[in-house]
Amino acid sequence: MAETLRVLLAGGGTAGHVNPLLATAAELRAHDGADITVLGTAAGLERTLVPEAGYPLRIVERVPLPRRPSADLLRLPGRLSGAVRAAGAAIDESGAQVVVGFGGYVATPAYLAARRRRVPVVIHEQNARPGLANRLGARWAAVVALTFASTPLRAARGRTEVTGLPLRPAVAALVADRATPEGAAARRAAGAAELGLDPSLPTLLVTGGSLGAQRLNEAVAGAAAALAGAGAQVLHLTGRGKDTEVRAAVAAAARDVPEVADRYHVREYLGAMELAYACADLVLCRSGAGTVSELAALGLPAVYVPLPVGNGEQRLNATDVVAAGGGVIVEDSALDATWVAQRVTALLADGEELRRRGAAAAAAGPSDGASHLAALVREAAEAAEAHRAGGGHDRG
Repeated sequence: MAETLRVLLAGGGTAGHVNPLLATAAELRAHDGADITVLGTAAGLERTLVPEAGYPLRIVERVPLPRRPSADLLRLPGRLSGAVRAAGAAIDESGAQVVVGFGGYVATPAYLAARRRRVPVVIHEQNARPGLANRLGARWAAVVALTFASTPLRAARGRTEVTGLPLRPAVAALVADRATPEGAAARRAAGAAELGLDPSLPTLLVTGGSLGAQRLNEAVAGAAAALAGAGAQVLHLTGRGKDTEVRAAVAAAARDVPEVADRYHVREYLGAMELAYACADLVLCRSGAGTVSELAALGLPAVYVPLPVGNGEQRLNATDVVAAGGGVIVEDSALDATWVAQRVTALLADGEELRRRGAAAAAAGPSDGASHLAALVREAAEAAEAHRAGGGHDRG
């Protein structure tokens, strides 16, 4: 395109929406010099993360779509109308040629405002079970991009492509470095030095996300002696404020198995997760879409423990990579210290099995999600421009 590409990115609330949005914004800015505006809410993570990344943030009201009849349903038309007006003003004032939505509360008004202005919509659905906003927008979207091939969402009138998840730049850089044995070894050594780990030991990374996961914490800490006794090393990220009981269990285990003191490393939180990924041979974790996508792109095998509440989307998120052999699923209710002591130690002791599962994970999904999605955004803008230049008229 001759002129600067202008894009409105809509999404927010959780890291699952904000991280792929920022990864896509970074790719559009780096590759296309695009003029980026972000549409979000006043309460989500985007409130701080978007300005910190250098993008203007336009605020719209958070408008949940009620799933059943309620008082909120009666209030919906007025609230949604105001949000659509705010989204439309953001489109008009930014001159956006494309609206890219990542789902969540802010996406619906963005999609509706774009449709009224005949601005093409590109949707990215990160989860295996699509949300309400993206199911609505897919009815007229120019493109629907999916993280997982098995996601039951298709563009009614446009294209549907599997792009994978746009990866955070730090994770994408690690994917590139791990493409060669020398690069992988260098990043492992650097990560181990930063985290105080031994790069020569088989390493288990345990993470329940920033909030932690009590079941994971109890099960793995309870198997500390077995893991250390089997020659493994553990980096356990407990979640903020959840490390006390884990440290107590590890200290108790160290009295019987002295190796535990040197081989079991506890942290509440780690912002630079790429350091941990670089050192890991196996990951025990929840199966949020971001986690599953990052581990698959990195070729890291995992034991996925889906969150046992909600609509079951975490189990679905891990289905494709597990079916390919890149990991295993264990139910939350089945995970305990005995399971970890028996099954996880066996996996860590089998280097060939870990390599096989890592290769299967890497083959299960794309690792170039940001560049692929950015290309689709560019193509949507070019197609709309060509349509206008030819005097075309879309009835929407």
